Amino acid sequence: MNQQNKNDLLALRHSAEHILTQAMHELYGKDQVVMAMGPATDTGFYFDFDSTDDFKLTEEMFPEIESKMKEIVKRALPITRETITQVEARKLFVDNPYKIEWLDEIKDKGEEISIYRTGDQFVDLCAGPHVDNTSEVKVIKLLSIAGAYWHGDEKNKMLTRLYGTAFKTPKELKQYLWQQQEAKKRDHRKLGKELDLFTFSPLVGSGLPLYTARGTHLRRTLNEFVESVQSDQEYTQVWTPQIARAELFKKSGHYDKYKDDMFTVHSHYSDDEMFLKPMNCPQHAEIYNSRPRSYRDLPIRLTDFAMLYRDEKPGELNGLARVRAFSQDDCHVFCRMDQVDAEVDLMIQMTKKIMNTFGFKYRYRLSTRDPEHPEKYLGDPKEWDRVEEWAVKIMERNEIEYYDGPGEAAFYAPKMDLMATDALGREWQLSTVQIDMVQPRRFDMTYTNNEGKDERPVTIHRAIIGSPERLMMILIEHYAGAFPIWLAPVQLQLVTISDTEVEHAQSLLTSLKKAGLRVELDDSNKSLGKKLALARGNKSPYTGIVGAKEVETNTITLKNREGDQTTLNLDETIAKLRQEIDSKV
Repeated sequence: MNQQNKNDLLALRHSAEHILTQAMHELYGKDQVVMAMGPATDTGFYFDFDSTDDFKLTEEMFPEIESKMKEIVKRALPITRETITQVEARKLFVDNPYKIEWLDEIKDKGEEISIYRTGDQFVDLCAGPHVDNTSEVKVIKLLSIAGAYWHGDEKNKMLTRLYGTAFKTPKELKQYLWQQQEAKKRDHRKLGKELDLFTFSPLVGSGLPLYTARGTHLRRTLNEFVESVQSDQEYTQVWTPQIARAELFKKSGHYDKYKDDMFTVHSHYSDDEMFLKPMNCPQHAEIYNSRPRSYRDLPIRLTDFAMLYRDEKPGELNGLARVRAFSQDDCHVFCRMDQVDAEVDLMIQMTKKIMNTFGFKYRYRLSTRDPEHPEKYLGDPKEWDRVEEWAVKIMERNEIEYYDGPGEAAFYAPKMDLMATDALGREWQLSTVQIDMVQPRRFDMTYTNNEGKDERPVTIHRAIIGSPERLMMILIEHYAGAFPIWLAPVQLQLVTISDTEVEHAQSLLTSLKKAGLRVELDDSNKSLGKKLALARGNKSPYTGIVGAKEVETNTITLKNREGDQTTLNLDETIAKLRQEIDSKV
């Protein structure tokens, strides 16, 4: 989808959100249903309502609400924007505490106040954009209801959130609804439990996943795959502590820009302000600065899979998609200016190899500064311009499809963000490459050039898969839990037909594990049919049946997920599976 289509959909969904709120007021009254707030999203829109104790919004009311929305669409009401003063706005929304709080925030930020009117029948505080007329919003669908704390803070009141979507055509809506239905079947939280990959415990804490043996196999396999790809390119593994003094983050700039998202750590023996680290780059900068560097030493490529922690809002936590404890296949390259192009090209090639292995289609987003908020970023604006132009040339040279993402840059550098498309057509950000001129200056990094003079290196931030936790979520849903054999936590599920084969099956299990295969044995007294059903439920690539015939011939009957089967001896089984694993089929 090009940027213009995205902008058109955004305007359409913003307008649908206003039509929804107007319909709610016309049906149930402003006193019964109080407007809070709700934006358009990448997939639709939502709005949060407060309501009286005697009014309960349910999905059974959706047909009535949708009918009223369609009626408002048919009225062909003009949607117009106005800018007003704080005084005018407070008078307009005097009875709405949520809008008054929003106006307070706008005042503190010194921003312009804008409202949108739908004819003379409805008005809301909004930044837009919108379509010109309600008649343009032809395809609307309400989807679900959920609870949501005001501002995502569990200390605030619980509101009712109503989700919906809008598209230009019925065909697009039909495709989206199919995608949503399929996504429910593939939900990583559901499959993660069914496949015994991870769990959450209220005693441990929200957003802190616990990985089972199977989940750990999956997580480790992803990490080892990345390590194998980058080890050929002389990337050096390092390990850094999970806590650091506030001074480190003040030096990097993260303290001012990121403090509210960081966990505080207290010591019994020091008054130092300390934090759990939310990223690795400041500590890698200190490794670089730990001794003098020469131009001959560069590039220095440091990788780090250490755990990171971010204090995400409770309302934003979502399985493995958004957690408080995670890791990254994090890399920082410290290099000369004349080495940047080659290093980034290498990163792009490594990323291409990994994305192709997963079968992802992808494109890049050039994440740049928000021109309206220069205060969000560190460094010289002219230097930013040069780096953004540099990134464009790199992507064009590598024949990379990309689109602009204004306002998506990190506070220290623009980003080349890889956006991968999964089996359901959903787009996810995975890898990133960032050419950073800010951190080397803030940490006073230098190297001695070939003339014996000090020069400043460039820092390139890179993650190929991003967070393994988030990638696990994407892959669980992408493959619907049926991982390719090289990724599968259980590559072969052995099942016995009766108790007489148990001893032989256990011997096979030992041999297969010694060959480096991930194998489990079901030697329970369940029927063969039930064992095979359980194996199918676990989505193992292969099931190995061991019965009297197999014991007699010293073989295993292999059955794949498609139902095809063959009988092989132990060595043949190992060779077959190893060949598939090594080729990553």
